[in-house]
Amino acid sequence: MFTGIVEEIGEIESAVSTGGGLRLRVAAEVVLGGTKQGDSIAVDGVCLTVEELASGYFDCFVSTETLEVSTLTEIRSGSEVNLERALAVGGRIGGHFMPGHVEAVGSVCSVQRTGAGYIFRFSFPENFAKYAPSKGSVAVDGVSLTIADLHGDSFGVSIIPETYENTTLRLKRVGDSVNLEPDLILKYVRMSLEDLLAQKGEEGITMEKLINSGFIPSQGG
Repeated sequence: MFTGIVEEIGEIESAVSTGGGLRLRVAAEVVLGGTKQGDSIAVDGVCLTVEELASGYFDCFVSTETLEVSTLTEIRSGSEVNLERALAVGGRIGGHFMPGHVEAVGSVCSVQRTGAGYIFRFSFPENFAKYAPSKGSVAVDGVSLTIADLHGDSFGVSIIPETYENTTLRLKRVGDSVNLEPDLILKYVRMSLEDLLAQKGEEGITMEKLINSGFIPSQGG
């Protein structure tokens, strides 16, 4: 589990294609602190498992399935990536809950300077629309952001100087691809409600259905 608060920007030392995916070596410092083999690190918002690590780098493997739904297909030697260690129990949650499971790939529509900050607009595919409510949380390349406004198939976000300078958002240009992950709570609430509404019968949502689905406690509970 991650929060979308990027800890450092790493650099891809190597990206080697294999029969079943892509093997990455990522140069890093901060995220190596306390990290051991088998731990998770979010790379541009994608949860990856550390297979090997040493002073100054860690290795991980990206499966074909993950490559198909993320921007990691575009990763090359020298690419800069956002890095975050998994949330430690008892740690501060500065962003929002995110498991690092990218739901869609969007793209940068526009970048506008506004005083010391920036306003970015990102497009998203149709299947992501239900996860993009106004004022809702969204992760863009692993960065926790709040949707400021919606317009058709795009949303705008306000980027403060701290976020701009310390993430790869400062490298983004119009047309660049980005990983999109919805708010975890929103995603599972929607899934539960969709399952509830899909149940057979014409009576719609009933008290019994809400109790059986766990949305409200039973009188005996």
